[in-house]
Amino acid sequence: MSGFELIRRFFGSEHGERRAAPRSGVPREAHILVVDDSATIRAVLGKMLSQDGHVVLKAADGEAALELARTELPDLIFLDIVMPGMNGFAVLRALRREALTHHIPIVMISGNLQATEQFYVQRFGADDFMKKPFGRSEVFARIQHLTQAGRLVVRPRASAPTLPAEPALTPDEHAAIPDIAMPDPQHMVPPQGETS
Repeated sequence: MSGFELIRRFFGSEHGERRAAPRSGVPREAHILVVDDSATIRAVLGKMLSQDGHVVLKAADGEAALELARTELPDLIFLDIVMPGMNGFAVLRALRREALTHHIPIVMISGNLQATEQFYVQRFGADDFMKKPFGRSEVFARIQHLTQAGRLVVRPRASAPTLPAEPALTPDEHAAIPDIAMPDPQHMVPPQGETS
């Protein structure tokens, strides 16, 4: 084994190799809600999570996210900040105000180049922040951190989710989904006057 391979195996790579090392201590079959107006981000993050045995629910906007969170009570939510209509901060505040959803751990995600989101995430009560682009290793580092902190606890469920989130993909469509989530170009810089 070359020195480079040894170092890469020891430290891992930035985006990680698919399932390069088992993730111990991370629960399986968590119901995870992915909220992003980008179909690509929903597909990529959904693929990453489902490959690791999680049940993935998807919402394309804030209103659908609130409805799914109230009816399905996911174990974890990945929530985009910049979305048309109700943005991620408004969704986060609404979820934290409701007795049914205030306990759900939330990881905010954004492709915005400004660093101010982290301040808002802490101020509004999110559990973590993840910047786009992100790969498998970063997603599962967030899940492992929340698990070790006692925030992510997978509840036993009597039945499968009741709402179909998106049409099922063919095996070829699923295989074509990339392994790294890149922000959509229109989300790189917010419109004038917005801070998210």
